[in-house]
Amino acid sequence: MIKLTQNEILKILLKKKLFLILLLLLIFVSLFSYGQQFAYERTVQQFEAETGEMDFDWRVLASQRLEDLESRSDNEFIPEGVRASFDREIQQLSYFIDNDINPITPTAFGFNAEFAEQGIGLFIPLLVVILAADLVSGEFSKKTAKMLLTRAVPRWKILLSKYLALLMMTTLLIFMVAVLSTLVSFLFFGELGAGEPVITGFSVFEGTLVSDSTILISRFQFSVLVYSLVWFVSVIIASITLLVSVAVESSSSAIGILMASIIGGQFLQFFLADWELVKYFFVTNLDLPSYLTGSYQPVEGMNLSFSILTLAAWGGLSLLISFILFNRRDVLV
Repeated sequence: MIKLTQNEILKILLKKKLFLILLLLLIFVSLFSYGQQFAYERTVQQFEAETGEMDFDWRVLASQRLEDLESRSDNEFIPEGVRASFDREIQQLSYFIDNDINPITPTAFGFNAEFAEQGIGLFIPLLVVILAADLVSGEFSKKTAKMLLTRAVPRWKILLSKYLALLMMTTLLIFMVAVLSTLVSFLFFGELGAGEPVITGFSVFEGTLVSDSTILISRFQFSVLVYSLVWFVSVIIASITLLVSVAVESSSSAIGILMASIIGGQFLQFFLADWELVKYFFVTNLDLPSYLTGSYQPVEGMNLSFSILTLAAWGGLSLLISFILFNRRDVLV
């Protein structure tokens, strides 16, 4: 099994997809880091121009943002969902100001976690799809499937070795995202911020943000929490991708099906948020890190435990079907 897994890892590395993923990460992390630093500098310049003060005070700016959010929340013409989002942000920002926690100045570990939170809904899953979509279907594209399926090795071992290799490469991918987002953003911000305090443990009850169970941790600890959830989501995406790769014989078809499912799922949860069944679709449950800040509840009744269990069910069912299909695959290919 070890040799089979090593062989599958080598096959993935020889395809050079990791280098493509690394390049995409560098481009997007650099762009977002630059954009955040540019926005921060512009905010400081506007603050200095409006107040005439050259000594930037984040508390004043945070208070101004709080007043702006309160004004926008009082607008009677905005949808209730948007108003609830504003109210949650108002409560969080008030909590930060009252507890002397700076939410304004960008840091490397702050960007690290935010990049993962923003990317887990679409960007990171697509990277996993790129990595895994041709794991089995690629054997048919390259006409090596018959040789693979007729080897003197049980088929379940072959597929298990592919899955273990995929898990290792997925873990490496998430590690790359964490390291690159931290290092590149540090070059832009010049502030690591690993020890800065962060409040987590917010929850939503009947549309209201509840802060009774919040705890204070460092940004480093918060990043570990975020990337643990991102890794779990990525493993589930990898498992679903394996199923599609087993089911179809074309790598391009596998990628197309998965991209359509992920992107289409985003539209589904946006337009059909009131439909009860939407919360059981895997795409609706991808944004696990946002539960840590209490800013995520696309469908009423969802919480972190529910989303984890739903994703685990999707992943387990995908693996089961993958092994059944692979064991029954016709060798005449």
